[in-house]
Amino acid sequence: MKLKHLSFALVVASGSVLFAQAPIKKTEATKPANNNNIKFTEYDLPNGLHVILHEDHSTPIVAVTVLYHVGSKNEDPQRTGFAHFFEHLMFEGSPNIGRGEYMKLVQNAGGSLNANTSFDRTFYFEVLPSNQLELGLWMEAERMFQLKIDSVGLETQRGVVKEELKQRNENTPYGSILNETFAHAYVEHPYRWTPGGSPEYINKAAMSEFVDFYKTFYVPNNATLCIAGDINIAKTKAMILKYYGTIPKGSKPVPRPTAVEPQKTKEVRDTVFDNIQLPAVVMAYHIPAQGTPDFYAVNMLTTLLSQGKSSRIQKSIVDKQQKALFAGAFPFSSEDPGLALVFGITNMSVNPTDLEKAMDEEFDKVKKEIISEDEFQKLRNQVENDFVGGNTKVVGIAENLANYYVYFKDANLINTEIDRYMKVTREDIQKAAQKYLINENRVVLYYLPKK
Repeated sequence: MKLKHLSFALVVASGSVLFAQAPIKKTEATKPANNNNIKFTEYDLPNGLHVILHEDHSTPIVAVTVLYHVGSKNEDPQRTGFAHFFEHLMFEGSPNIGRGEYMKLVQNAGGSLNANTSFDRTFYFEVLPSNQLELGLWMEAERMFQLKIDSVGLETQRGVVKEELKQRNENTPYGSILNETFAHAYVEHPYRWTPGGSPEYINKAAMSEFVDFYKTFYVPNNATLCIAGDINIAKTKAMILKYYGTIPKGSKPVPRPTAVEPQKTKEVRDTVFDNIQLPAVVMAYHIPAQGTPDFYAVNMLTTLLSQGKSSRIQKSIVDKQQKALFAGAFPFSSEDPGLALVFGITNMSVNPTDLEKAMDEEFDKVKKEIISEDEFQKLRNQVENDFVGGNTKVVGIAENLANYYVYFKDANLINTEIDRYMKVTREDIQKAAQKYLINENRVVLYYLPKK
């Protein structure tokens, strides 16, 4: 049983931690900060590219990152998978970077690189020695301005993406959980398909469709360039102007989905047969969008239920009752109202209905009994520790700054968003459980072994 694959897929698909809304600031500003805060400077280029710079000389490295505000929810329902496909296609090079050379250039400079796609955005980064900052800026500008889109690259990445999806969805135990859960939970909103999309649609798409997607979403006015690490602000600004100042603004409006998922009034229940040895119970509850007061309460609720060896589900269902080999719960941080997943893999000879009953009993406890002061203080400490831990590396700082700006136009939430968690009370957590952990608001899937 490769449980690590299940938890990894769930975490990756959930995307980055996203936060709350504040007024937009279009003029250049340097944020004041105390000694514990993350200082940064942000401004806009005339072409609409938003730039955030964080100077930190503690280590001689720099993270060059670009976040494009395009994810799977921006796709045509008949062309799902485009956002994820471009995550791969963006490494195909440009007129000045040969095919297959993008990764070599970074690695030969002593750096590393990667990218990821969520429902709401696509994120690219290079971590380089700080004396290679200009290399990273040039490379990201090259693919923002003149990505190579040709038949060879399309066919190469079609094969790569198809194999990746096959490994993830078909060859990994429980690998289809996210696809099945979101497809059952949504009927109107584009969250009903996951970022992986469909290889069938990628195969059908013509080159002109890929070019159109690129020219629509991969434009400066839909991107945030965030640089963090061992940099000089003035010199970095000059380099950014050199490489990005002449890239033209997108010529068409960037479309945003407007579909609103109707409120659920009835439980959705189904059975999925998979190549697994042990059954699993998957529950998904609809929750509000990130940044809302209730989202913070739900986030803390799921931490209470499942984070750490002393969490309620771990102690009761896994350790004491031994009804689950593994169990967990977490909310998807998403731009629009999303889901909180609760899942468990049954222990040997345990019926899924018994596991579901045990999970429901834990939900009933938190609905009926307010948590103790001691447990609440421990929960607050866990949340604060997780928040601080997300900003221990320059690439994490860069990603969080970009996320805060893109979704809520307030990058300074990287310093202040923890206060919103700390405002959540014990009563708020209990009310969140009573409001959202109800049967008519959920999907329940039983994963059973194929005969």
